[in-house]
Amino acid sequence: MQGLVCPYGAWKSLLDKVVIRTTEAPQAIGTYSQGIKSGNLVFTSGQIPLNSDTGELINSDFKSDVRQVLTNLDGVLNGGGSSLKQAIKLTVFLTDLSKFSQVNEVFMEFFPENPPARSAVQVSALPMNACIEIEAVGFVE
Repeated sequence: MQGLVCPYGAWKSLLDKVVIRTTEAPQAIGTYSQGIKSGNLVFTSGQIPLNSDTGELINSDFKSDVRQVLTNLDGVLNGGGSSLKQAIKLTVFLTDLSKFSQVNEVFMEFFPENPPARSAVQVSALPMNACIEIEAVGFVE
């Protein structure tokens, strides 16, 4: 079987790396970008339930935390020309996997039809002692 042949310049234009900087989501709290656009894909950094105006962690009920994270993700995806509606993969990190059913309830609000692929894992800790973090991959039309 013969491999795909493509001139370097053609691949390079498909795989350009564009850093996303947006005020629609919290600013990075470390040495990373809010997101990266490459070709027709947007890759977000993990988002925790931060208020994008104050940079403070939202300390409310868990479902509100999930909504804030999804709103933050949508802001980063929008900054790259995508949106949650065009999300193709989400990875959910939880400090307590017993809250998974509440994640599903909020996801039904945001993704009533054709939800993205998703993974969910329990972790021992998250930045700023958050209880949830989600990262996304979105498609740009």
